[in-house]
Amino acid sequence: MGLNISRAHELMKSAMDYRAARQDIIAGNIANADTPFYRPKDISFEDTLAQKSAEIFKDKSQTLQMAQTNGAHLGPIGSDSSKPTTFFRDGHMARNDGNSVDLDVETTEMAKNSTMFNALTAALKKDSALFKSVIDASGKTS
Repeated sequence: MGLNISRAHELMKSAMDYRAARQDIIAGNIANADTPFYRPKDISFEDTLAQKSAEIFKDKSQTLQMAQTNGAHLGPIGSDSSKPTTFFRDGHMARNDGNSVDLDVETTEMAKNSTMFNALTAALKKDSALFKSVIDASGKTS
C-alpha cells in the first residue's frame, strides 16, 4: 500500500478508475455502431462510489441491513461492491439490423465522461500540490 495523502485522494483515484472504464465501454459502443444486433453498454458506478465514500469517511448512515423475519430464512448473499454494474443502455430505436447504438448519445456521454475525468485529474493535482507544499514547508528550518 502506498502513501495515503488524504481520504478524499483515495476516493478520487477510484472515481478516475471508474471513469476510465466507462470511457472504454463508450468507445466500444461507438466501434460497434455498425454491428448487427449490438446493444450499447454502460456502467453505473455512482452507487458504488457512494458506498466507497461512506466506507472511507466512516459514514454508516447509507448502510441498509436486510431484515430477517424468520431464523430459517437465508441470509443476504455477499456481493463485491467494489465493481461497477454493467447494463445495456436501451430506449433508443433499433435500426433495421437490430443495432440500437445512437452516435449522438454515445458522443455526448463520452464528452460528459471526459469532462468529469478532467475535473478529477485537476482535483487530484490540487490535492497532491497541497500535500507537497506542506512537506516542503516542514523541511525548511527557520
